[in-house]
Amino acid sequence: MAGYKRILLKLSGEALAGTATFGIDADRVRALAREVADVAASGIQIGVVVGGGNIFRGVAAAARNMDRVTGDHMGMLATVINSLAMSDALEQMGIPTRVMSAIEMHQVAEPYIRRRAIRHLEKGRIVIFAAGTSNPYFSTDTAATLRALEIKADVIAKATRVDGVYDKDPLKFADAVKFPEISYLEVLSRGLGVMDATSIAMCRDNKLPIIVFNLNTIGNIMRMSKGETIGTVIH
Repeated sequence: MAGYKRILLKLSGEALAGTATFGIDADRVRALAREVADVAASGIQIGVVVGGGNIFRGVAAAARNMDRVTGDHMGMLATVINSLAMSDALEQMGIPTRVMSAIEMHQVAEPYIRRRAIRHLEKGRIVIFAAGTSNPYFSTDTAATLRALEIKADVIAKATRVDGVYDKDPLKFADAVKFPEISYLEVLSRGLGVMDATSIAMCRDNKLPIIVFNLNTIGNIMRMSKGETIGTVIH
């Protein structure tokens, strides 16, 4: 199978924390950045969306008593911190990046403008999309789906701790069965918690495939980008 021309890579905030429960592990960020840099160097255009769980977990207890909208905005700001960390690691490797934020903060990031984002990608820059969609009640999975559709990505690559989609949590159940491929409808009807229902439905309605793969296997981002059969394809 041929590789992709343009991908949207969705990373969880926890991926940046390494073995810690929250915060940013500089070594882990550098290792991730190296893998992403290698893919970009091979000529594949990459947009990245990073979650905010690793930062937000530290304030989650306080947020429980907060208004949902306020909590969601705090979560969006956490994604900006992660995006800047990722951008810095990539820039130190000589890879040009742009952080584009859905919430305007000119001193920190460019405002998100769709055509400009596409232009950056065409020029070989890695674009890191921060601050979700700027709207509460939408997860970073939904933000990743929206951005992938807007930039006309070939695929959403959802990096996780397991090597695909299973019928139940393989970290808890030894007899969990992996799907090499699965339909959007089956993911929704079985209630498989791969991504939230809104993002799965958006991908289904726009025929955007999702690849779920294990981020902890070194080289998997490149394998996925080149079109090798890894993880689970949702289509």
